[in-house]
Amino acid sequence: MKDTTSQPELIIEAGRSEGQYWKDLWLYRELFYFLAWRDILVRYKQTSIGIAWALIRPFLTMVVFTVVFGRLAKLPSQGVPYPILVFSAMLPWQFFANSLSECSTSLTTNSNLISKVYFPRLVVPTSAVVVSFVDFMISGMILLALMAWYNFVPSWRILTLPLFISIAFAASMGAGLWFASLNVQYRDFRYIVPFIVQFGLYISPVGFSSSLVPEQWRFIYSLNPMVGVIDGFRWAILGGESNLYLPGFILSLLLVFSLLFSGIWYFRKMERRFADVI
Repeated sequence: MKDTTSQPELIIEAGRSEGQYWKDLWLYRELFYFLAWRDILVRYKQTSIGIAWALIRPFLTMVVFTVVFGRLAKLPSQGVPYPILVFSAMLPWQFFANSLSECSTSLTTNSNLISKVYFPRLVVPTSAVVVSFVDFMISGMILLALMAWYNFVPSWRILTLPLFISIAFAASMGAGLWFASLNVQYRDFRYIVPFIVQFGLYISPVGFSSSLVPEQWRFIYSLNPMVGVIDGFRWAILGGESNLYLPGFILSLLLVFSLLFSGIWYFRKMERRFADVI
């Protein structure tokens, strides 16, 4: 007897996978949750103090910068306690640095998954940025504790902080996509990225205020996109004497979003080769 039960129709269409890519990102959201949650669990597994490392590392860096720049060099602190000045910059910098480090190795770390199963590869570096964002949120508790210790009350500007967090996320994602793609093809980048992170810490206004940069150099200094991100965080958190150098901030903002869109473009261009090269 002939089976008249209707069967689902399978259509294979050239170019359809490209057109469906962004839709597939939503369809594979459970994989995104799994990768992010796995990395969060593994990061501090079998450590004696666990997630407290997310607090200790930025706290100790803040202490060193406060002693060197605040006590020894006696640099101005824009009318706020120097530890708060430093940590308001340490938050976005640590988020960016951790995202860059995690993203750059995210594809090679998941090489077995990438070479065997189809899914939008963009899920992998994005989950790495989200894991770094979790550390960012945990580290924020130190800033709250410092504010309580020094009886520091932020102004209305604190309401704009989510905007600057979004900009920091865009900068982390853009740079992370570039280095994730490059690291697949050129494994030298696993040695280059730590150097960039270390070097970037010293050329970014983390331990000092960017207002100390001579006026004629401030616009050029803003070619470092993290300058605008850090200045934005300080403007939102510190209030008072903290001011945004608007031309430099706009330049940093343009660079951040150029980095994001070019990172997505390059990642999508290289994505089809990942399984073969990795």
